[in-house]
Amino acid sequence: MFSKQFLFLLFIFCTVQWGFSQKKSFQTHFTTDKINIDGKFDESVWNTVQPAKDFVMWRPDNAKSENPNQKTEVKIVYTNEAIYVAATMFDNEPSKILKEISQRDDTGTADFFGVFINGFNDGQQDFRFYVTAAGVQLDCLYTENEGQDFTFNSIWDSKAKITADGWQVEMRIPYAALRFSQEKVQTWGINFFREVRRNRFNYTWNLIDNKIDNQSNQAGTLLGIENIQTPTRLFFIPYTSFYVNANSKTKTYGELKGGLDIKYGINDAFTLDAILIPDFGQTKFDNVILNLGPFEQQFNENRPFFTEGTDLFSKGDLVYSRRIGGSPTRQPNIAADEEIVKSPSNVGLLNALKVSGRTKAGLGIGVLNAVTDNTYADIINTTTGATRSEKIESFANYNVLVFDQRFRKNSSVSFINTNVTRNGDFKDANVSALLFDLNTVKNTYNLSGNYKYSIVNDLNTSNDTQGFSYNLYAAETSGKFRYGAGFNYISDNFNINDLGFNNQKHFHSINTNTSFRTLKSTELFNFFQVGMYNYTEFDNRTGRLQRYQTNINTNIIDKKNNGYGLGINTSPFKTFDFYEARSKNEERFFTRPERIGSWFYFSSNYNNKFALDINPYFTIFNEANRQSFGIDFGPRYRFNDKFSLNYNFGFATNKNDIGRIGSSGSDIIFARRNVSTITNSVRGKYAVNDVMTFNLDIRNYWSYTLNNQIYTLQNDGGLTENVIFTENRNQNFNSWNLDLSYNWIFTPGSQISILYRNSSTNFERGAGFNEDFGPNLRNLLNNQTLNHNLSVSFRYFIDYNQVKHIF
Repeated sequence: MFSKQFLFLLFIFCTVQWGFSQKKSFQTHFTTDKINIDGKFDESVWNTVQPAKDFVMWRPDNAKSENPNQKTEVKIVYTNEAIYVAATMFDNEPSKILKEISQRDDTGTADFFGVFINGFNDGQQDFRFYVTAAGVQLDCLYTENEGQDFTFNSIWDSKAKITADGWQVEMRIPYAALRFSQEKVQTWGINFFREVRRNRFNYTWNLIDNKIDNQSNQAGTLLGIENIQTPTRLFFIPYTSFYVNANSKTKTYGELKGGLDIKYGINDAFTLDAILIPDFGQTKFDNVILNLGPFEQQFNENRPFFTEGTDLFSKGDLVYSRRIGGSPTRQPNIAADEEIVKSPSNVGLLNALKVSGRTKAGLGIGVLNAVTDNTYADIINTTTGATRSEKIESFANYNVLVFDQRFRKNSSVSFINTNVTRNGDFKDANVSALLFDLNTVKNTYNLSGNYKYSIVNDLNTSNDTQGFSYNLYAAETSGKFRYGAGFNYISDNFNINDLGFNNQKHFHSINTNTSFRTLKSTELFNFFQVGMYNYTEFDNRTGRLQRYQTNINTNIIDKKNNGYGLGINTSPFKTFDFYEARSKNEERFFTRPERIGSWFYFSSNYNNKFALDINPYFTIFNEANRQSFGIDFGPRYRFNDKFSLNYNFGFATNKNDIGRIGSSGSDIIFARRNVSTITNSVRGKYAVNDVMTFNLDIRNYWSYTLNNQIYTLQNDGGLTENVIFTENRNQNFNSWNLDLSYNWIFTPGSQISILYRNSSTNFERGAGFNEDFGPNLRNLLNNQTLNHNLSVSFRYFIDYNQVKHIF
């Protein structure tokens, strides 16, 4: 039955179908007039352009004509350097226009306008530029698979202005911020977007039909761009940073750093980005947790170079860029009479570059290369006082190569290769993948999949370990009712972790989903969706059921734009966990019981000055007195358009949780334990204007375990009581992070940042720690490891075309 469904879908892909409904087109023209970006439209050239108008609603009433009192008109002209956009958002009640000032890439509580540009008109990727009624800029890359990626940042100019008739915005988007072919006559995909925030009405110029799960392919066309003589795209971003660091153990000291970023447009479609002498000292802190599971914690990438314009490198999920310049892969070997004096937590990154772009024929090419330095730990002999250094990470080269061929405006076939080469010791790794993503002409059905192959070479033994995985997924992707099914297989030795992130291996899985959603608002709801999702996973070697889960979820937005959600998840069968034992004998497993859980959330309309998010959840296990419960509670208050505070409190408790705590000889030791976690976080923002903000970010995380009963894991996956193991393995982990920052974007691309940070962590194992919140927090803040950091960073954007006359 399963194979027949796939054959049916394949037959559909081979059938010729009719395309979309008529697309709108917009005609622009060239100008040599100087346009001042001030939001006033007082240049004569704007009087010569016919506007794009007659917007239609995207959400909640799909395809409904725009409100006559809230019409939108957009004009575009172009020069050899950039395109210029003038948008007028009429509003018969301008006093009700929401205009909170927020940070860049955050709409806040504000009306906003956007332009979506696809320079290849291939329906695959948009460069999106937004401006809020408060003048705040947002930009992102949009693809159907990844959605809106706001880690993308480019250099462009804009100005918003509130008027008696509504509000308007003027934008200058240089060609350097876009990608397009080298044809003399250009045809771009384009769409315009507007949100009237007070009622959450979304409009677009060319209809985005909610029945179709593809936004980019429903754009209109921009005509008239011809024979542009684009300038050299060469930009330099020199920067310098000064750091002052101190704690109770270390004397205060200062450090001056400097570096340079380079961006070079090889042509209008391909760009080279390079960083020389990297400095990531002001990146956001990681939300570290007490990790009781068998897998490492995955962190977000916060370094701009590895987040901006990396859509090609995300193909196949083979690149986890935190591996580059991340934690060392080895720990130093120390004798009983030795101590580690210094062991760097991160490997030094020497330099990195990436080249990416797309040809006229739709072939995307990406190359990412980075080099890291040898890293050593310093060790002292406590008896003799002798010191030595031990290498914990070798000089390494990280390389990614991607080819992505797009066709038929909604499908693609891709090849990606990742390679890690170290300097003669430890191991090298190579992973290749072939991927496809096929959609019918009307975007009603999707067939996607991949095949991945890994080779890891142990340089000490010269042995190669090879593995593979493959995935196939088919889905109906249009209309109110949608469904899909997929299969995934990962072999025993599949390993991408030298440059990627993959926790599990030696399993195969089947997943299915079906859902219903409203496409237009009803008398009760602006949006309603309900879905059922099923996931089944088996161990390859034994055929045992490794994981089974069924979820039923509902999401609702009511007429007042409050959000609600409710879900039930269940695992009605015993499952066999081959990872929790963490044994060299990978066939050891632990039997997990049946369980059922539920969750609920409520999120009030953020348009209100006071808003609230609340999310309680619980799980009950088929074991006596074993259960878990948690709640996230997040009030927020917007004092005015400049100042806001958000607080979040999270509490979770797992009663009689079971997990591995260690080993004793050949025995694997488990414990029945109570686990409690409390998280407090505060985010505050004060905006002086749309380019200058003060930001506060505080997080206190506390989690501890109390072991009640000790067990030995048996070969059949069960547990027997252990009365011999008496070592106390209770754990208490506290972390504190505070960031207070000032950011001023004094000209597009140039910024001054001042950051004060203090942070502390405290980890205790065994008996004796205090189980009260207050003493733990005081101990954390009085900890000798409380670090204070003050840094000042200055970055300046230099356009070669503006300074070349100097040389």
